[in-house]
Amino acid sequence: MESLIGISLVELAKFIGLFGIGLIIFLESGVFFGFFLPGDSLLFTAGFLASQGVFNIFALIATCFVGAILGVSVGYAFGRRVGPKIFVRDDSFFFHKDHVDTARAFYLRHGAKTIVLARFIPVIRTFAPILAGVAEMPYPTFLFYNVLGAVLWAIGIPSLGYYLGSVIPSVDRYLFPMIIGIILLSSLPSVIHFWNEWRRNHRHD
Repeated sequence: MESLIGISLVELAKFIGLFGIGLIIFLESGVFFGFFLPGDSLLFTAGFLASQGVFNIFALIATCFVGAILGVSVGYAFGRRVGPKIFVRDDSFFFHKDHVDTARAFYLRHGAKTIVLARFIPVIRTFAPILAGVAEMPYPTFLFYNVLGAVLWAIGIPSLGYYLGSVIPSVDRYLFPMIIGIILLSSLPSVIHFWNEWRRNHRHD
């Protein structure tokens, strides 16, 4: 599995280059048919490759940051334009209503901070900005959380990949477990938040 996932991500990142990486981050951040694309793992792998001289780290984080900001903004604009119609669409290859329903419940429960928390949760990450648009979240509020989430996710994860790739000898041997670890680690804040919310709600039952 290490050779299948680790090398494929490395080869994919090398093949598509900075533009392709930015495009994937853009699509996965808010374009509804991008939910199946790699996010956390690609960011970390690209950061690792930057530590090996494949990419310039500053160009990489700028590309990922812009892609994340624009993707979420497009998702928000799509939600504002389409509105409630999105909830009555039939399932297709790219669109699954249950994903939207899950993101909607998540958004209704956690409000504006969903835009930040969702950055670290696959599928939810794609649909949360669309739901923010459907709910007509005030754009200044949305923009603030959009930028904050992009800083933590689109800059933080590749920077971590770059740092670990720079300080660990023969780091390519450990790339696969590190990718799994960063996916788990990036999900931890959301897991802790949900656990605290669950405990708080059940304390009053």
